[in-house]
Amino acid sequence: MRSMSSDTDITIHRPEELGSSLRKAWHRAMDESSEYANPFLAPEFAAGIGRHRRGGARVAVLHQRGEAVGFLPYERGSFGVGRAIGLGLSDCQGLVHRPGVTWDTRALLKACRLSVLEFDHLVEEQPPFAPYVTGTFASPVIDLKVGSDSYPEWLRGAYPGLAKTTLKKERRLTRDLGEMRFVFDERDPSALRTLMQWKSAQYRRTGRMDRFARPWIVSLVEDLFQVREEHFTGILSVVYAGDRPVAAHFGPTSRTVFAPWFTAYDPELRYYSPGLIMHLRMAEAAGRRGARLMDMGRGDKEWKDWLKTRELRVAEGFATRPHPVATAHRLWRRPVRGLRNTVNAHPALREPADRLLKTVGTLRTSGHRSDSDSAGPLAS
Repeated sequence: MRSMSSDTDITIHRPEELGSSLRKAWHRAMDESSEYANPFLAPEFAAGIGRHRRGGARVAVLHQRGEAVGFLPYERGSFGVGRAIGLGLSDCQGLVHRPGVTWDTRALLKACRLSVLEFDHLVEEQPPFAPYVTGTFASPVIDLKVGSDSYPEWLRGAYPGLAKTTLKKERRLTRDLGEMRFVFDERDPSALRTLMQWKSAQYRRTGRMDRFARPWIVSLVEDLFQVREEHFTGILSVVYAGDRPVAAHFGPTSRTVFAPWFTAYDPELRYYSPGLIMHLRMAEAAGRRGARLMDMGRGDKEWKDWLKTRELRVAEGFATRPHPVATAHRLWRRPVRGLRNTVNAHPALREPADRLLKTVGTLRTSGHRSDSDSAGPLAS
């Protein structure tokens, strides 16, 4: 499909069918602006969604003077209601473009056959979407620095307040269960399955939607685990004690940005703080491999406050063009978003809500727990 908007030509594609020239142009746009270096903005992530969430995944490609200069991945649902690709899974969204490129949002939506486009992790520096933003939120990050050859020395320099206790727990883990070792890039598929089982049990136990009960998400993660490209590599990290997995994480990395995604650990071993050990080990290893930023994603978590060096800002909202469906959708979704954000922003409300969810989760899982019901409260 092709549409004209002033001097911008817009074509629509399935992300999994993009040719090599368009993928290269997309990668070039990522490389030219640090705001777009996040792996969730890479064509490989969009293609994964396209392969496994059949039907609505698309990419709008903006051409100026015959050159591809911008890429908007999205999902189109019924009645032209659209959402940023991977909404609910992706921690970074936006129109990836070359420096200086701009666009008319309503003309873009029309070319995409959308009446509304919902987003909840929109990157900064997207002025054409600014009128449609309903809220902005902190996204904690860690500026990664390569230290000495010694992990303990790196830890003491980067996190002096955490180093003594964390290293003590690592030694205790070795003493109690066997030598502790950390594998940053584990290629054993069985470890990935263990992580998904842990995470699924955690979701159920805490009363939250079990993402891994959805076959397409399982297939997506298994697929992305195999992707090893310059701008998107699926990284599985595991902390072992002897031969026993203690904690695991799966998430993507680009050349410069590492994005934590799914983390879980064996709750029987929570005394050793395996989730914290995992994130500290990942930060050191990712920096050593060339990443310069660890983007922990939007959300208020105590461990993020411990680890962050600064914060980015991400936005949520609804880009619309005049259409009855857009009006109805906004009236329906905006109050839900507002209630959720109010609860998340106030600890006095968030803690009782978490307790309620955990109670519901306990009721759901009581009487039919299995050996795989082992996960930690440290969510992605």
